[in-house]
Amino acid sequence: MKKQNNNKIKLGVFVSVGFLLFITSIYFIGRKQQLFSSTFKVSGIFKDISGLQVGNNVRFSGITVGVIENIEIIADTAVRVDLNIEEDVRKFIKRDARAIIGSDGLMGNKIVTLLPGTTGKKEIQNNDFITTAIPVNIDDILASLKITGANAAKITEDLSVIVNNIREGRGTIGKLFMDTVFANNIDQTIVNIKQGAGGFSQNMNAASHNVLLRGFFKNKKNNEKEKNEEKAGKK
Repeated sequence: MKKQNNNKIKLGVFVSVGFLLFITSIYFIGRKQQLFSSTFKVSGIFKDISGLQVGNNVRFSGITVGVIENIEIIADTAVRVDLNIEEDVRKFIKRDARAIIGSDGLMGNKIVTLLPGTTGKKEIQNNDFITTAIPVNIDDILASLKITGANAAKITEDLSVIVNNIREGRGTIGKLFMDTVFANNIDQTIVNIKQGAGGFSQNMNAASHNVLLRGFFKNKKNNEKEKNEEKAGKK
């Protein structure tokens, strides 16, 4: 008899604990699905929902305020997404608010993020349609990064070839940096130009003292002096 009573007590405890766990699970699931709070519904039309699923979260200012209630394809380029949102946050969501599909972390589930809109405008109403924005496609970003990486690798390869040619003395720049004979020829050319300029100056100085050309240089000097005096007079 005592043994039977003990078994009944154990069974009663087991059933009670199981019932409590069941009620707790129902509560948390219902809370997540907004079953025990006042809510309102808005809808948005997206061209691409990027893997969004029913039951995913809706966030406003980083806070979870609702869930995705329904997803329906209405055209070949349009998908309707119904959002079930807590009534308490409706006063912060304006008529010009926007809905954007994002990710919960880098590789997390898809979520819908609500941007509040313009302060002072009327709040959004139940069953309204909210403006949507095109979500960022991770595949497009990865493809763009792949192209950028390939271009960077190509540029690096070309720079490596150029530097190698310079080291081996190929091309004008390579000869300029690495070929000592070519560099010496350039130096000698510059010296010759300087010497030629000096000789020309000496020849012109000697010509100015020549009896035959003295008058020419004297007239030229007088003309320059008169021009300078005219300019000074105008000032």
